[in-house]
Amino acid sequence: VQLQASGGGFVQPGGSLRLSCAASGSTFSAYTLGWFRQAPGKEREFVAAIRWIAGDTYYADSVKGRFTISRDNAKRAIYLQMNSLNPEDTAVYYCASRSPGIAGWPTRVGHYQYWGQGTLVTVSS
Repeated sequence: VQLQASGGGFVQPGGSLRLSCAASGSTFSAYTLGWFRQAPGKEREFVAAIRWIAGDTYYADSVKGRFTISRDNAKRAIYLQMNSLNPEDTAVYYCASRSPGIAGWPTRVGHYQYWGQGTLVTVSS
């Protein structure tokens, strides 16, 4: 599976951005796809995940109510709509995927097998 993230940029506090992640390669109809982020000097952290078939979603508490993860089956892509952004959201954002085989929601970096390159989101006035 190859993943390509895009959509990052510069935005003022309170603004919005939509990230995209295009997937190609092996069939991943049963996969879980997720978004992570890594701020300067910090560890990579879980943001949100979506199950490709069912479409159910899971969020980190820090983004719940502000971010929305979604998928487009036809385009083989996932998205992260980010609203009410604040400077603490500044980070490189990564999309990732994993095959089935884990109970519950995968929220750790080590749970994911495939990673895209990051896309930088900067929130600043």
